[in-house]
Amino acid sequence: MADRLTRIAIVSSDRCKPKKCRQECKKSCPVVKTGKLCIEVIPASKLAFISEELCIGCGICVKKCPFEAIQIINLPKDLDKDTTHRYGPNTFKLHRLPVPRPGQVLGLVGTNGIGKSTALKVLAGKLKPNLGRFNNPPDWQEILTYFRGSELQNYFTRILEDNLKAIIKPQYVDHIPKAVQGNVGQVLDQKDERDKKTELCADLELNQVIDRNVGDLSGGELQRFAIAVVAIQNAEIYMFDEPSSYLDVKQRLKAAQVVRSLLRPNSYVIVVEHDLSVLDYLSDFICCLYGKPGAYGVVTLPFSVREGINIFLAGFVPTENLRFRDESLMFKVAETPQESAEEIQTYQRYRYPTMSKTQGNFKLKVIEGDFTDSQIIVMLGENGTGKTTFIRMLAGLLKPDTVEDSDIEMPEFNVSYKPQKISPKFPSTVRHLLHQKIRDSYMHPQFVTDVMKPLQIEQLMDQEVVNLSGGELQRVALCLCLGKPADIYLIDEPSAYLDSEQRIVASKVIKRFILHAKKTAFVVEHDFIMATYLADKVIVYEGKPSLDCIANAPQSLVSGMNLFLSHLDITFRRDPTNYRPRINKFLRPCVTMDECYLASSKMKMWGKESNP
Repeated sequence: MADRLTRIAIVSSDRCKPKKCRQECKKSCPVVKTGKLCIEVIPASKLAFISEELCIGCGICVKKCPFEAIQIINLPKDLDKDTTHRYGPNTFKLHRLPVPRPGQVLGLVGTNGIGKSTALKVLAGKLKPNLGRFNNPPDWQEILTYFRGSELQNYFTRILEDNLKAIIKPQYVDHIPKAVQGNVGQVLDQKDERDKKTELCADLELNQVIDRNVGDLSGGELQRFAIAVVAIQNAEIYMFDEPSSYLDVKQRLKAAQVVRSLLRPNSYVIVVEHDLSVLDYLSDFICCLYGKPGAYGVVTLPFSVREGINIFLAGFVPTENLRFRDESLMFKVAETPQESAEEIQTYQRYRYPTMSKTQGNFKLKVIEGDFTDSQIIVMLGENGTGKTTFIRMLAGLLKPDTVEDSDIEMPEFNVSYKPQKISPKFPSTVRHLLHQKIRDSYMHPQFVTDVMKPLQIEQLMDQEVVNLSGGELQRVALCLCLGKPADIYLIDEPSAYLDSEQRIVASKVIKRFILHAKKTAFVVEHDFIMATYLADKVIVYEGKPSLDCIANAPQSLVSGMNLFLSHLDITFRRDPTNYRPRINKFLRPCVTMDECYLASSKMKMWGKESNP
């Protein structure tokens, strides 16, 4: 990573356990044997302390520790002077800070555990940066001197002098019912400082749940409610942590428009988002974060939206001449050519008939279609259009009410199903779960190479299933689904809870496994980039959600995406570098002089001329 390296030793407090083990770690250190106190074991402390100044990075303690509690990581030499905050000795530290600009949306992109939430807390004024001096924290005057000459000096000065109000939409919206009581309408009335309740309820589709208790809302309804609560208040700093989780494509675009409506000449809007197409649509500029999750994070300089996301996908920061990921990702898509007779014979083709299913007030009609093995079919549609219902009918879990074409029989398949909602109820470790459910697969070398290593399942083997985070649960659920022998793999929202990098890895894993195993996968996915990368064919859903919907026959990616985008009233273009899909932003005319001035200054920044 650099020509000269400094080393950092991390001790994970939840893994460093017995005192006897810590003494063995100390005895194995060659620096301790020379008489220097490199590893210190204090009886009152629950974990060992490693001196980063004395550590020579030999790695003996890392290999000696049976709990994988110690990491020794090489850092670029220039980062020491850029430390913004550190929580304690041998713990996570953040280097540099994102630089927000008034009247523009700052997007943050990076993996989980890399410091995005820490950066948000510092920028919101809820966490005072200690510049790495956790034993002797600096005062605000010293902090302002440290940031002198940068845009952050003016930002922190405004926070201190003008007492700016900052509001954060939390990442985990499923925790909201524990903190908020009452029904949706009452809570919005209490928070309505901008007199925007009626407008926001219409934009975010909250009118149908306005009288419902907050504790009774679904994940998507809670997400839209949380966005409305933030947008309805008067503040100078608005922060949104993953505003697209649980939402379908149409709702994500609406939420993005609501977030952008908060822009004012003197307000700041900061968004953390893992759906890169939504982040592209939302942001005016991007800061990438790279590093080692749980160990350290580094914030890059601000980039334009296109350049910032491309840098993240490429895994290379040109301004620092630094590579933080081994592989880059391309999204090149070609129209499927006509298959020759020889190619047709190599595929096993399946057909299903036209059928319908009524559940309460909801009716779904499925148009006759076919598919082959070694193929991934992505289902595109809003929430409530019957994607899960179709999956369950194909799996034989639901019987159709009517089958119109008697010549085509409903095929019978061995099906492996990953549900949308994952409930961790297994009372033991991940290793026991895999051994019980997919014993033959998880020990097979090909499966380990194709699935387990890329999804980093080995790191979770000794953890209790009930203690896993959302992203860890999703990776284990994907491993379980792909490890079960089946003809068809039905995967419902594999991107949920995963960060941007993990979504890319999960997409590669699914695609590689389906190709090698010569099976078929049906995938429900709302992340456009992941859906585009995965799909060989697409099924587009039309109609009124929760009332009457039609599932079209599988069609090619290009024609299917065009049909789906026509329903959303948006268009896409492809990035010329990596061919990722980018949403064309809606340009509206300026209605005030402030907005005209803001638009003019942005045009000049982009190298264009504009008259306010």
